[in-house]
Amino acid sequence: MSHHPIVEDAAGGRLPEWAEAGEDRRAHMTRVADLMGAWAASAGLGTGDVLRWRAAAHLHDVLRDADPETLRQRVPPALQALPGLMLHGPAAAERLRVAGVDDGELLSAVAYHTVGSPYFGGLGRALYAADFLDPGRSFLPEWRQALRARAPSELDDVVFEIVGSRIRHRVEQGGRILSLTLDFWNRMVEERS
Repeated sequence: MSHHPIVEDAAGGRLPEWAEAGEDRRAHMTRVADLMGAWAASAGLGTGDVLRWRAAAHLHDVLRDADPETLRQRVPPALQALPGLMLHGPAAAERLRVAGVDDGELLSAVAYHTVGSPYFGGLGRALYAADFLDPGRSFLPEWRQALRARAPSELDDVVFEIVGSRIRHRVEQGGRILSLTLDFWNRMVEERS
């Protein structure tokens, strides 16, 4: 299967010219890509899928440093109500789609990596987890290291723990939980029963 040139470039860490991601953000994206590549290889995925997983990781925050209000105008109407810090994923996916990337699973993973989606396949779930488990992040280091170690062989269980933890954190903070996140959680609960 041939991949769009943007996807091929991203798998190697080369971002599109329209990227708005500073040096620290790019370092994060590289760490996430390293996790994703290792997990895909460990899962026995073929070369093409390893490339897609690495590309999704490099592209997930490609617009993270862009102005949220500018991004709001670039996302589909159904997603314009998302909080500003969550618009970069949908905006990046839309920009990639317009550029000719037609890999629906990759676009969905990029679009919903901050909130989750009940429609995620393995790529989306892995990106959701790898973004949270970036070894460069400093919170809860022991727990996150343990999850990273388990992820290659227990990805769904690890994602389930992460989603549950993030929902609990939002509840404890008195924050709003997006319906997409709840739908993601409910889908995972259904799969476990």
